[in-house]
Amino acid sequence: MRVPSEVDVVMLTKNSQHLLAKCLASLYQNVPVKNLIIIDGYSTDRTLKILEQFNRKHHNIQIHQLNGSRAKARTEGIRKVTTDWFLFLDSDVLLCRDWFRKSTADLADGVGAVWGLNVDLLPNVKNGRVLKLQSMVARQCFKLRGGMHDTLILRKAVEGIVIPEALHAYEDAYLVQWIESQGYRAVIGGDIYCLHCKPPENWNLKNGVDQAIVELRCGLLYSHLFEYMVFYPVFFLYWGLQLPLNGFRNGLSR
Repeated sequence: MRVPSEVDVVMLTKNSQHLLAKCLASLYQNVPVKNLIIIDGYSTDRTLKILEQFNRKHHNIQIHQLNGSRAKARTEGIRKVTTDWFLFLDSDVLLCRDWFRKSTADLADGVGAVWGLNVDLLPNVKNGRVLKLQSMVARQCFKLRGGMHDTLILRKAVEGIVIPEALHAYEDAYLVQWIESQGYRAVIGGDIYCLHCKPPENWNLKNGVDQAIVELRCGLLYSHLFEYMVFYPVFFLYWGLQLPLNGFRNGLSR
């Protein structure tokens, strides 16, 4: 397997100012970026200004705006990729040191995607055992439904894909299933991860319930019933870890 010297990066944004500057700094420090392809949902905060600042320095950021689901945005991003391998990166994550160099250790014939573990930073939760359990659950979730937080993908493995637009969630699962249907493997990177830093307003009961409803609706569209029944006990355990006591209090107080 030939190791790429540069990769395009696809990032979905919409009002992503919370962590965007730190995310981009982490990206450029740890990945050889040929083009940063931004698919923006018409942000109204400082997202576009932050992107312009980084483009003045790196001169390789493309901004494309469209309305629609994450599925539509990911499909559009894939169409604009020019490199043999490309990276899907969320706008609210920080990559580990030497992410790209470490990820290449997992490139091999037959591999179509390499996923970096996403470690959610939970408010006021610093217990090592809790974080270890959270990491174990995240790995299991990827095995059941995929993930695109920080995922290196072989462009040939997703040629011709059109993700059903209704999948505002589970579009990552559809992508992994497509890659595997083309005869490739989606693997968990052995030594790569990202820190997932959701905005503070995300850590409340109402937002957790709203996201669970979206996942439930899209899960019914995407999954066979058996897959759905297997996944959701793990999903709710995952959300239980992500809604610590202060999150419940915030939600109940609103």
